[in-house]
Amino acid sequence: MALSTSSRLSKVVKQIYMELTQGSKVQAMYVWVDGTGEGLRCKTRTLDFEPKSVAELPEWNFDGSSTYQSEGSNSDMYLIPSAMFRDPFRKDPNKLVLCEVLKYNRKPAGTNLRYSCSRIMKMVADQVPWFGMEQEYTLLGTDGHPFGWPSNGFPGPQGPYYCGVGADKAYGRDIAEAHYRACLYAGIKLSGINAEVMPAQWEFQVGPCEGIEMGDHLWIARFILHRICEDFGVIVSFDPKPITGNWNGAGCHANFSTKAMREENGLKYIEDAIEKLGKRHQYHIRAYDPKKGLDNARRLTGKHETSNINEFSAGVANRGASIRIPRSVGQEKKGYFEDRRPSANCDPYGVTEALVRTCLLNETGDEPADYKN
Repeated sequence: MALSTSSRLSKVVKQIYMELTQGSKVQAMYVWVDGTGEGLRCKTRTLDFEPKSVAELPEWNFDGSSTYQSEGSNSDMYLIPSAMFRDPFRKDPNKLVLCEVLKYNRKPAGTNLRYSCSRIMKMVADQVPWFGMEQEYTLLGTDGHPFGWPSNGFPGPQGPYYCGVGADKAYGRDIAEAHYRACLYAGIKLSGINAEVMPAQWEFQVGPCEGIEMGDHLWIARFILHRICEDFGVIVSFDPKPITGNWNGAGCHANFSTKAMREENGLKYIEDAIEKLGKRHQYHIRAYDPKKGLDNARRLTGKHETSNINEFSAGVANRGASIRIPRSVGQEKKGYFEDRRPSANCDPYGVTEALVRTCLLNETGDEPADYKN
């Protein structure tokens, strides 16, 4: 098991300095999505005051040529503060600041999916769209080998690991628990965690969140997980199929509802939405992973609790379907549905926007409509 060298540094020594007072200054760590659409970057600036809202935070900039977002000859990119959280690493009064990225001409960068998603969510605010996303992830050593797996071979077959307990069943619980507490401190709407089907694989759930809040909270929850894994010396992978063979992949199932779906006889609206989704399957497949479906093709095989990437299906309590209606929803005739197609490395802004475009704005065809300001 190869741990990073930084994890071997004494955290006790570091803590001596972290306990020093910082006077009237506040450290604000700006976080953004880089040009891959999956990676996160961060840097910190000192403020002379504690911001009470994101509107008080100054814009900033960075070198986009070093983040796959611009050429060196025109490299300055703008960081636009968009959401603010408490910092669980430096603690109060310090902040984590999620930013949108704008190019030199003030237009959104290619991987700034928040910009479009925010506009779409404002268009349907009266329908009160709620989202919850179930983020699966895999813990790896720096050598790419799954955390806790034998160095020469494989653990026992899947079966005892899902929601398991015990040293031979739960690999890396310390990291999952640290992440849970750090997210709650930060103010993220983390609703639960569990060990997943493949050993060294875990899941956390974020939500319910309304509108644009879903993407904000999930991206910062991912950032916090990366930082915690950095301290522990391991890597977190959001690869949809980190280990080939008879092992479960990793998804990011999206639960969705509107006010009408949550009220009496809401099942009718759920069924209407599913019918629309069935007519736009390929559009959603392309929206549900950064490589326009190529990553998910390794995961959505029709096996290991997934649907087939080329077929749309729906069913009550069916984890092998594209869309699952929870049994309780089928019985109560109201609630929400679960889209099981998004990959673990999806952009939550892209997923939630696609759901709203199809289900609430009644878009058809393989491409999104162009909504003008």
